[in-house]
Amino acid sequence: MEPEMFSDDFALEGEPEREFHPGIAGRMAHKTVASGALIRDPDGRILFVVPNYKPYLDLPGGIVETGEPPSLGCRREVREEVGLDLPIHRLLVVDWTPGRGPWSDQVQFVFDGGVIPAGTPLRPQDDELTGVRWEYLESADVRPSLRRRLELAMRAVETGATLHAEFGHLLSGA
Repeated sequence: MEPEMFSDDFALEGEPEREFHPGIAGRMAHKTVASGALIRDPDGRILFVVPNYKPYLDLPGGIVETGEPPSLGCRREVREEVGLDLPIHRLLVVDWTPGRGPWSDQVQFVFDGGVIPAGTPLRPQDDELTGVRWEYLESADVRPSLRRRLELAMRAVETGATLHAEFGHLLSGA
């Protein structure tokens, strides 16, 4: 959905709420929201980006902007990071990760970016990335939590289920 398509929904919601006790909303926790795309090639390798600001590979994607839906944030970030304007398919995994070091805790969405032909031209974003890599998950140099999240995403591709995780661990009953 495009954000402007929400205008009718906003109208149905009525006037924004006022705080009965000013300042309460400002004291509430604020989580970061991130979206990434699981993009594969016909051989089953995953497209990873090589960030210049952290030591491990990551999925194409990034932080969702204020007022931006996670799916559109994913599409925008993929376009900005690797130059692909792909349709973002269904949601595969929602995962919460705790804050560590300079990063706040996050709710991370992994969307299905589909399978693209081998040799598709990619344009890594110069100011954030040093390159891209096609890797099989088993051999990719990723953090253990991302490996767990991607294992769940691959399971979601196979089963058609959307999975809910915390720190890459499937919640019981999911």
